[in-house]
Amino acid sequence: MSTNSRKSTLWIPTVVACALALGVWAGFNISRLAMRAKAPAATAAPISRAASKIDLTLGLVERVYVDPINKDSIVEALMPRLMEQLDPHSTYISAKDMQAVNEPLEGEFDGIGVVFNMGTDTVVVLNIIAGGPSYKAGVLPGDRIITIDGDTVAGRKIEQNKVVERLRGKRGSEVTIGIQRQNVEGLVDVTITRDKIPVKSIDAAFMIRPKVGYVRLTSFARTTHTEFVEAIEKLKKAGMESLIFDLRGNSGGYLDQAIRMTNEFLPKGQLMVYTEDRLGTQQKEYSTGGGRLTDIPLVVLIDEYSASSSEIVAGALQDNDRGTIVGRRSFGKGLVQSQIPFTDGSAIRLTVAKYYTPTGRSIQKPFVRGGEGYNEDIWHRYESGQFFSADSIHFADSLRFTTPKGKTVYGGGGIMPDVFVPLDTLDMTPYYYAVTGFNILYRYTLDYADKHRKAINNIHTVAQLDDFLNRDTMLLDDFVWYAAEKGIKPNRKEIAKSKVLLEAMLRAYIARNTELQDSGYFSQIWPADPTLLKAFELLEAEGAK
Repeated sequence: MSTNSRKSTLWIPTVVACALALGVWAGFNISRLAMRAKAPAATAAPISRAASKIDLTLGLVERVYVDPINKDSIVEALMPRLMEQLDPHSTYISAKDMQAVNEPLEGEFDGIGVVFNMGTDTVVVLNIIAGGPSYKAGVLPGDRIITIDGDTVAGRKIEQNKVVERLRGKRGSEVTIGIQRQNVEGLVDVTITRDKIPVKSIDAAFMIRPKVGYVRLTSFARTTHTEFVEAIEKLKKAGMESLIFDLRGNSGGYLDQAIRMTNEFLPKGQLMVYTEDRLGTQQKEYSTGGGRLTDIPLVVLIDEYSASSSEIVAGALQDNDRGTIVGRRSFGKGLVQSQIPFTDGSAIRLTVAKYYTPTGRSIQKPFVRGGEGYNEDIWHRYESGQFFSADSIHFADSLRFTTPKGKTVYGGGGIMPDVFVPLDTLDMTPYYYAVTGFNILYRYTLDYADKHRKAINNIHTVAQLDDFLNRDTMLLDDFVWYAAEKGIKPNRKEIAKSKVLLEAMLRAYIARNTELQDSGYFSQIWPADPTLLKAFELLEAEGAK
């Protein structure tokens, strides 16, 4: 299990995450899908002829082609191209890719239970999953993994995914790692028995301010609703009276989890979402009234990478005039996929329906079947100024809808937030780009954590983290000196302009080295996060009414 050292809502994205292909798929079984997909008689013959043509061609290649050909390899190459002719979210998953694709949504994988990073070409253990295999074997935060089963992995520029493959394996199997530990000479060999490792879809859940809870959700996995309920119960006990629900960067997942999450916020009888298949058959989902957060002040954060299930939640709340949606226009995925397995372990995710928000909006952005350019839409938004000004975003009048309280909303390409917050790049000076681009800021925080390892390992709450970091009044000055040693000459004017951003990132990356992990990170990064600052402002105004 690894973490991305550059994980920050402040980076300007340049490509669409491949996770968007995961999409949302409904809980249809195969027989129900086949019944719904039954074509009218007029189309039966062409479909049969096309299928026969493909089968005949494959048979001819296998039997009479001049050279021996493995038909399976042709099918494997053909399947992705076939699915591309349908829509951008219907996709083929090969058997070898199935485990990696499903793991983030299934809630567990087999491994050793460490959070690590390779920013310095060495596997640095940032955290240990409590109660996991590495915890039981005595691996410690700050350890460097130098060898895996006797093979050196440090200093060889090995890809991080290759290291992950070496560390993971079937539960019950063993792996021996050679670790370099602070104040210990030589390598320490540790044998770890792999076991089940939980995958959490909630990155962070903590009290970000007195009476204000914060929950950041990264996917809609099989365990998401259970995780969410546990998180909000803890926050309620901690005094939560309002909530910031962060869906930025969340590319979606299971449809049923989106419905369960939405149900937590709405009173009984509210339409949450409905789907419509090729025959016009609709399936509508209404709130049950059993939600735990039906009257709490609420702000939901979204951005251009919030897709699919994230848009279902945001659209349902917006259309029911519940809470305030803040941020930038979401991705725009309104298609529902069903995963259909093959006997060889591969599968297709086939679009079987469209979903609509309660007012009747389809938020699927336009696409051309078999065409290119769909994923370049995000870059187009950036280039056309849509990240920086709401006035750059235009919707057709035909896509205008009205909520029960008279608010205007639009379909046709994502959820437009109630309150737009532009991407802020003003603090990103050349000095900032230098220290982050060359990974100097991150390396400093690793060194800092090593120097303060005893104190770092004794931090268990956000309050303890704040107290620890607040005592270091020279943090930024010390970092500037460190960066100068690494060849980045100080520029006092640029440092002053980037001060809030640099200090927030230093504190956030140090915090991620504690057992708080991402909760620690987000507890420190918010002073440099305009969207979160806007959420605070809105909740304060709500409380003042």
